[in-house]
Amino acid sequence: MNDILGPPVQIAYAVVDAREAARRWAAQFGAGPFFVADHIPVTDVVHRGLHGEFDHTSAYGQWGSIMVELVQDHGDGPSAVRDLYAPGETGLHHLAYFVDDIHETTARLGEQGYPLAMSAVAGGTTRFHFVDATAQLGHFLELYEPNDGLRGFYAKVRAAAEDWDGTEPIRTR
Repeated sequence: MNDILGPPVQIAYAVVDAREAARRWAAQFGAGPFFVADHIPVTDVVHRGLHGEFDHTSAYGQWGSIMVELVQDHGDGPSAVRDLYAPGETGLHHLAYFVDDIHETTARLGEQGYPLAMSAVAGGTTRFHFVDATAQLGHFLELYEPNDGLRGFYAKVRAAAEDWDGTEPIRTR
């Protein structure tokens, strides 16, 4: 798998409340600070071959050398989050990777038994895929082709964590 994906850039957990989970992660693990984005605009959602919706809020913070995302799915309909967790349930959801070609990487993973579960576009510019690795790994893989905005956001989260003293663990994007 490493020859296809390289190292992960993010680990993500499904949570009931993104802000409360971020406070807990900051207090218990020293992760953060967390930048919270409410009801992230997502379009072109296709889940398991059917058009859908993905209404979610996420908190993004740095945890050592990796970004952690705490994702709160506001819906109860089909989504890559609901594939693993019903409303009220929490747990590891995905590892995210930057890839050079999202479609080629998704196809290569599909050939190895990891099918595409959901695709969508966040913020009008960033396409992402959730690849189903639950049978083999117990979680999804999220793929992105990094663009300037996405790289800038990762850098912002990482920079905020440098010399962070634990104050103001929740911030807005």
